[in-house]
Amino acid sequence: MRAITESDIRTSFVNCSKGEAKRLGLPKDFDERPWDDLDFLGWRDPGAPGRSYLVTESGDRLVGIALRVTSGGGRGFTTRSMCSLCLTTRSGGGVSLMTARRTGEAGRQGNTVGQYLCGDLDCSLYVRGRKESVAGGAMEESLTPDEKVARLHANLDAFLAKITQ
Repeated sequence: MRAITESDIRTSFVNCSKGEAKRLGLPKDFDERPWDDLDFLGWRDPGAPGRSYLVTESGDRLVGIALRVTSGGGRGFTTRSMCSLCLTTRSGGGVSLMTARRTGEAGRQGNTVGQYLCGDLDCSLYVRGRKESVAGGAMEESLTPDEKVARLHANLDAFLAKITQ
């Protein structure tokens, strides 16, 4: 992913108002992000823990999605869940159900799309082996890192399509 600016981020959101996009909190380490290793910029709002954001390149433009993290019961450390984007297995609540309001009339009627995602939204780093899940015991896969990245892109594109169509 190319490096993006705060202005790029705030104008990219498709499923929230301009006012909401203007008020969202950027990640504290925004200037230190490893842009070359990112397929999307994802973060939890430092001022509102129940909110997360995801910004990615789609075609020749940026698309930003505002997400809500559902509050579920605490999961034990031995319980594992899998992120639907990067297919990383996480334990202890490392994967959260996040919902995004759909765009257009469906979104105005309150329709949302939910997906289980890594709570830290660092999927790009997990598929590249730059970060490891504390759950350990990663699944054995015969895919190359490039194939894992391609799978991540396909899963992300499918998620975005559900939100924007």
